[in-house]
Amino acid sequence: MYVPKESQPKQGAAAKSRDGEKGGKRKIVAQNKKARHDYAIIDTYEAGLVLFGTEVKSLREGRTSLTDGFVQIDQGEAWLYNAHIPEYHQGSWTNHSARRKRKLLLHREEIEKLAAKSQETGHTIVPLVLYFRDGRAKAEIALARGKKEYDKRQTLREKQDRRESDRAISAAKRRERGA
Repeated sequence: MYVPKESQPKQGAAAKSRDGEKGGKRKIVAQNKKARHDYAIIDTYEAGLVLFGTEVKSLREGRTSLTDGFVQIDQGEAWLYNAHIPEYHQGSWTNHSARRKRKLLLHREEIEKLAAKSQETGHTIVPLVLYFRDGRAKAEIALARGKKEYDKRQTLREKQDRRESDRAISAAKRRERGA
């Protein structure tokens, strides 16, 4: 079937900008919601992942967990530890270990900056999201500072107050329209 050129989907940079992000649309595989609760996020980075074939297939099934994951810089290389990517159920002897350390692909300047900042007291590097972009597995990692218990309670209180005010505003708008 012939489709006129005007109605064909756009390719390249125009398609990428249409998705609102550089590099196209993200297909999120796993999120670490606990990290945003336990840490104050200072800066975020996008890193590529070095994976085995069975790990990629298992990621596409979406049964991954980042809750215990953390990032360390060893000899100028960034490594993701404790991210649980389960074994591929159709894999054979070529299957991977579920909690092995995985190399992160970052620019040298980013690694040096992360290494310097993570040496400061109370700072760490945590994974936030695992996703696919243009068929490649990526991880969003963050330089973070640990929150104290009172900071966590304060954040929850602010979130709850914001939610209640939004509800009150929307209820007032509904009453206004109904009258």
